[in-house]
Amino acid sequence: MRAALGILLLALAGAAAAQEAPTPVGLWKTYSDRTGQADGLVRITQANGELEGRVERVFSPPAPSANPLCEDCSGALRNQPILGMRILYGMRADGEEWTGGEILDPDDGRVYRCTLRLAQGGRKLEVRGYIGVPLFGRTQVWERAD
Repeated sequence: MRAALGILLLALAGAAAAQEAPTPVGLWKTYSDRTGQADGLVRITQANGELEGRVERVFSPPAPSANPLCEDCSGALRNQPILGMRILYGMRADGEEWTGGEILDPDDGRVYRCTLRLAQGGRKLEVRGYIGVPLFGRTQVWERAD
């Protein structure tokens, strides 16, 4: 009887571990604020407790080219290919959100503070970019592509 109870407890512990909460890690389809069309794919990875995102694909259209350059970016990113560019970085888990990082908008070359929140059981990602406080910003909804 004790052996059966022990096996049951181990099985329950294993099932609980297998049902970890979803994270933003994965491939996401992004959408244009102007057209509402899908405009690219961003792969979010995690290293050392931080999330970062890189552009894996740019859809053309809405972009004029499938390999556009970040013409409005400043510094070392100016006129660099958007494909492969790190646009999301420094995000750390904070309860049900990921905060503390920044996101680059390749369309205007500006860097914004950022928060991430999963929605619909991890199938959608609410990406909020803002200046100063989250109240003054905009939210995009990305869809999981993997």
